[in-house]
Amino acid sequence: MRYVQADTAKPVSVIGLGAWQFGSREWGYGPEYEKRAAEIVRRALELGVTLFDTAELYAFGRSERILGAALGDDRDKVFLASKIFPILPTAPVVQQRAVASAGRLGVRSIDLYQVHQPNPVVRDRTTMRGMRVLQDVGLVGEVGVSNYGLKRWRMAEAWLGRRVLSNQVQYSIAHRAPEDDLVPYAERNGRLVIAYSPLAQGFVSGRYDAKNPPAGAVRRANPLFLPENLERGAGLLAALREVADAHDATPSQIALAYLVRNPAVLAIPGASSVEQLERNAAAADIELADDEYATLARAAREFTPITGLAAMPKLIQARRGR
Repeated sequence: MRYVQADTAKPVSVIGLGAWQFGSREWGYGPEYEKRAAEIVRRALELGVTLFDTAELYAFGRSERILGAALGDDRDKVFLASKIFPILPTAPVVQQRAVASAGRLGVRSIDLYQVHQPNPVVRDRTTMRGMRVLQDVGLVGEVGVSNYGLKRWRMAEAWLGRRVLSNQVQYSIAHRAPEDDLVPYAERNGRLVIAYSPLAQGFVSGRYDAKNPPAGAVRRANPLFLPENLERGAGLLAALREVADAHDATPSQIALAYLVRNPAVLAIPGASSVEQLERNAAAADIELADDEYATLARAAREFTPITGLAAMPKLIQARRGR
């Protein structure tokens, strides 16, 4: 396992484990997944994974409880990240919610406490005042944000008066928007971009096509899995397979290696099994050559999926056809 070169109190692995699925049913993993979740966490620890990410919103706190219980006595050895969902994120509320998350996780301090998404009405001034108090009393180590644009990320940092270490955003080889500004900013300023859905919810695995769509409500609502987008992604998947063959790896591993090649980027894929966790963790040690990276970047640029409002009618039609 590789670790980022960041000035943090604990080492942070470039491949972490996202716990969105823990306790949630919408992924379609079945009733036995909670037991497997604990096995996945224990195996992640054995492989040197230190970054574990959850949120109070995931399964309404169950994800935090499941993750904390699975970590057990190793809670204080890992870099544990959670998030506040910013409904009325005033300073007192931020402090109260952090205490609640720490309690569910079973820790005295949350290593990285993030604002889950920007509140469109409440400015970050009061939110960051609460975060600053949490840092001062030692309940929070580092402050982060999620789904922030660059301007608001920098503004949050100005209100905090200290670094906002990270911005957790949707980022994969199929969704490269953060490369326009967030990743360069992080690289220049010693900050981190944490990529969620780094495998585009399995799109880059090559397991799905128009005749074999994914199960689970989350993926069914993702426009990437529209039949037309699965067809449009053929070139990108071919490039991933070509590079994967050269490394005796899987397309998903290459997609992760593409992201963490940049020293300012971490990835937090979820895992439905111990075996998938093992494959994800192994991607940290894959070194892409310059020409391989260029091939992947070119294929990613040429991939133009239907997204946004243009995808809505097709998503509705696809759901009605089920």
